Amino acid sequence: MGSITRPATLTPEIRQSWERCLEAGLDPHRPPEPVYADAATVREARDRHELTRRLALAEMHNLYHQISGSNFMIALGDPGGMVLDTITDDTFRTTAEAKNIRAGGLWGELQQGTNALGLASAMKAPVTVHGPEHFFRMYDGLTCNAAPIFGPSGEIAGILDASSDCRSRQRHTMALVKMSVRQIENGLFRDLHRNDLVLIFHTRAEYLRTLSAGLLAVDPTGTIIAASAQAAFFLQGLPARPGHHFAELFRTGFLDFLDESHRRDRVRLEDHEGSSYVVAIDNLHKVCPLHRHQEPKPKSQPRPAPRTPSPDFIAEDPAVTALLTQVAGATARGVPILIRGPTGTGKELMARHAHAVSGRTGAFVPVNCAALPDTLIEAELFGYAEGAFTGARRGGAKGLVNEADGGTLFLDEIGDMPVQLQSILLRLLDDWTIRPVGSSARRTVDVQLVAATNANLEEAVQTGRFRADLLYRLNTIEITLPPLAERKDFHRIARHLLHIIDPAASIADTALALLAQRPWPGNVRELRSVLTRLAITADRSVIGAEHLNAPAPPPAPAPASTLERAVIDQVVATWEQSGRNITETARRLGVTRNTVYKKLRTMSNYVKSGPRGGIDD
Repeated sequence: MGSITRPATLTPEIRQSWERCLEAGLDPHRPPEPVYADAATVREARDRHELTRRLALAEMHNLYHQISGSNFMIALGDPGGMVLDTITDDTFRTTAEAKNIRAGGLWGELQQGTNALGLASAMKAPVTVHGPEHFFRMYDGLTCNAAPIFGPSGEIAGILDASSDCRSRQRHTMALVKMSVRQIENGLFRDLHRNDLVLIFHTRAEYLRTLSAGLLAVDPTGTIIAASAQAAFFLQGLPARPGHHFAELFRTGFLDFLDESHRRDRVRLEDHEGSSYVVAIDNLHKVCPLHRHQEPKPKSQPRPAPRTPSPDFIAEDPAVTALLTQVAGATARGVPILIRGPTGTGKELMARHAHAVSGRTGAFVPVNCAALPDTLIEAELFGYAEGAFTGARRGGAKGLVNEADGGTLFLDEIGDMPVQLQSILLRLLDDWTIRPVGSSARRTVDVQLVAATNANLEEAVQTGRFRADLLYRLNTIEITLPPLAERKDFHRIARHLLHIIDPAASIADTALALLAQRPWPGNVRELRSVLTRLAITADRSVIGAEHLNAPAPPPAPAPASTLERAVIDQVVATWEQSGRNITETARRLGVTRNTVYKKLRTMSNYVKSGPRGGIDD
């Protein structure tokens, strides 16, 4: 872009937007006259998006009161970037910029150049455009944060934008915008499924009725109708898609779950990956009166496995047995443990084993380091007092470290921990003293720390992505889980997994011998998937070598729902925008690197040539 590029640096998405504007013949020094739709078009768009607009207006008023200070406005756009409604602060209303941001305004790139509302519509992802990042100079005084609102089927239902004077820019505004968007999306989901059973679930009971809970719509037989994006995130690796059944996700039978839900407001469920959730149901008595239905038993539906004691870690391999001894010694002394190993080798199971052998009576608290929001790291870890910041929950929050007091704090994906969090964690390891955000009270906690990663931390230290002093504190005791192909107890692991998948199933020694010869790049997680498929193929007979030699299944079909495809498309788009960098993609989306890998691999199954080029890490 040469000399007309005013900012010293531009993010890839902003730079690409500028390039599109230049290719379209726009001049950053000569903005065209603002373009507005006529009144009839605005009315028609408002009617077409009536539900989204009704939910959004309520959130816009909430957001208006949450953003402190002055010189700001909040706007709702339709999926194409046309402004439907605005709420404007008195001080901002008189500015030159505000006069162009009104109902009917068209804010696509060709009309207004690079701007947050138009770019969020084009990218289908949240974006901030600050000051001179705007293509036209007339908007240099604005900081704009916009995020798309996705409907229950994955389509864009609208765009929410919060714009302010650059001088009153607030770094937490985007977080508030995203929270409002999540609330609107949940409202759209609930409205669409108002006549269905809607399961609300979270790994932590106190977050059950918050925006971070997952929503799963099922019919009275337990067949899945839809899953929210957060539900799909919680249940990644499991078939949380329309047409599948409740029993394919959870270890409790659907009828037993309904019966218990009629007796209790909240039910504890465990999925087939071993994660535990607190679950409540909306519309229970409306959709399912108190009687037992005939539960369907489709041929492909796995029978619910019995609840097994936790931890359930098979360790008949001599090398793994030696690791268990090290773990027991570390927990007896309360020193940190670092677990390494390829994806799928059972690092979280080992962490849960460490918690069990420690004899601690407190909770096991898992934390996904890659998913912690940068702007609220301290509040998430140490809790916060009531009124500590805009949007803080009434009564405050305990925080993850406080929740693990007397128990174990498991830091998963430690290699993806933001640098800001690394320094905070290092301070915590010095004296295990915490102070909630907005409070002057300090308290000491007693926590067993366990961290896990499949990343090369030494390389991350050399490139400045990980602090060397933190690594030295974390690896007091370091263990590395071997790949499945190298383990001596493969037969025992396979039989154990098969029993969990289907207690009535069995497998012949000849079949086990053939399985043991495979390379297993996905380790135990891959083995679980293969055994599940074999159990279905065998149909209650003994799994033999002939089942392994059966013709390969046809290629995977296209995604079962628009929602799933929308999630994949968003990951791919963000991956492209971040220069095909996995770590940066995970950071922007607030998910783990493994999730990004999984979605990119899924896309490569649906597109003949797969994602273009290689995957940069």
